[in-house]
Amino acid sequence: MHGVRIVELAGIGPAPFASMLLADLGATVIRVDRPVPAKLGIERPLKFNLLLRNRQNLAVDLKSDAGRELVLDLVDRADALIEGFRPGVTERLGLGPDACFARNTRLVYGRMTGWGQAGPLAQAAGHDLNYIAVTGVLAWIGRQGQAPLPPLNMVGDFGGGGLYLALGVVAALLEARGSGKGQVVDAAIVDGAASLATSLFGLHGAGLLGERGTNILDGGAPFYDTYRCSDGKYICVAPIEPKFYAELCRLIGSSVEEIGPQDDKAAWSAAKEKLQRIFATRTRDQWCALLEGSDACFSPVLDAAEAARHPHLQERGTFVEVDGVQQPAPAPRFSRSTPKAPRPPEHPSTEGSLAALRDWLGEDAARRWSEQLAGRAA
Repeated sequence: MHGVRIVELAGIGPAPFASMLLADLGATVIRVDRPVPAKLGIERPLKFNLLLRNRQNLAVDLKSDAGRELVLDLVDRADALIEGFRPGVTERLGLGPDACFARNTRLVYGRMTGWGQAGPLAQAAGHDLNYIAVTGVLAWIGRQGQAPLPPLNMVGDFGGGGLYLALGVVAALLEARGSGKGQVVDAAIVDGAASLATSLFGLHGAGLLGERGTNILDGGAPFYDTYRCSDGKYICVAPIEPKFYAELCRLIGSSVEEIGPQDDKAAWSAAKEKLQRIFATRTRDQWCALLEGSDACFSPVLDAAEAARHPHLQERGTFVEVDGVQQPAPAPRFSRSTPKAPRPPEHPSTEGSLAALRDWLGEDAARRWSEQLAGRAA
């Protein structure tokens, strides 16, 4: 995405994640932040706020006339804008789609919300858990007989939110190359989370998805679950295909007949108890030595530090260290275009603002705006 310029109006969660993804892949993203920290989200030192990596940063008061005009000057030269406010907020700031399209008809205007730009809940506050609950997704996650289990905020914020916003922005940028016209991308977490669950809705419609925790992919099946080892650590197995299941049974010194058939749900509970007893006889490392790399579909359950040291992930460079912080590397991979190593998150500063504005607006305009920003900060 080298050569693509994106203005990001600072927010939390999925919108910064979408901006990070696009910046990781080479887009130039300038983040317009508040002059005073808003204390939104989970507070942490800046270097650990990894969603803000790979950005140029400006501290701008969007409620001021000067702040609005600066953003519109940036929009003049931008390919896309990303914002994650409630519906109507940017319009009230004078930075809504109409105002931006009046300055740049080719602009892609990416909007990230939980509920979408319209609908009965559009103005309601919410978080990941709310959005995946109302779409039916949360009801499928968890153990049988237990309450639905919040899956961190991976399914809503980042899967159904940020990823879909990034995809929508890229799709709209491609369309704009042919039409010469920009458009609004209305990315709602409820829409994205439902889309992520398309396959599950198909299984449900076919009558193949039962009560939570009783299905193949939700921990109901003995051949798709986690198991505790003798040292208290965990492993997981996922041999869904019969040939892989047979290989697992063979490698652990048993057989399909002894453990139990895959296609008989009535036998799953007994099979799970047998596997629990077997896996509890050795340490996690001992099971790794026996099973890892085989067709048994086996993996150790690693914590973050262990994952960064795993030989496969080390060879691929799945994790990198930036400014002393271990973090995932940009993804996916390309045969010709290699993303640069991530830059750590940066505080807005006079020097940084001048450099960012110079890249976007040229020397004279950059110095004029930088002086204004520095004057307000003083």
